[in-house]
Amino acid sequence: MKSWEAWSVHVSTVLVTATGAVYAVMRYLMAPADPYAVVNHPLQPAVQHLHVLVAPFLVFGAGLIWREHVWKHFRQGVRSGRRSGLWMLPTLLPMMVSGYLIQTTVTEGWRTAWVVVHLAASALWVAGYAGHTVAAVRRRAARRERSSAAVPGCVEEEAAPF
Repeated sequence: MKSWEAWSVHVSTVLVTATGAVYAVMRYLMAPADPYAVVNHPLQPAVQHLHVLVAPFLVFGAGLIWREHVWKHFRQGVRSGRRSGLWMLPTLLPMMVSGYLIQTTVTEGWRTAWVVVHLAASALWVAGYAGHTVAAVRRRAARRERSSAAVPGCVEEEAAPF
């Protein structure tokens, strides 16, 4: 996988997560200052629009890395990172589909159901993504450590205290 592909997923995940979390706080945890207000916070519509605008970048990024990362590792039988990757896989489609259905459903009952599915799938996606990223960073650090230890005469210098 190319680094720009990985970074497109990293950046889009951070943007979608941040805008979604801020919107959820505004929508579900805040109370409006004015009892006749339609929104709980004046920036709520802007944050919602921003979330809807950046979400397709995550969808595109996920599709972009599917063949070169997910499917390639699956075919090659790569075991490292599989647990956290498999944790993310079943959450992606419900997260994406429910996000679109929230915007198009007119029945309040179905809308509520899609919101619950979207929030649950999104929380699981973010948890899996964080775990997958942390695991990858740890694997890379361990690999670097092993390769520097394997080189004869290579002694790591101790960092200066100042």
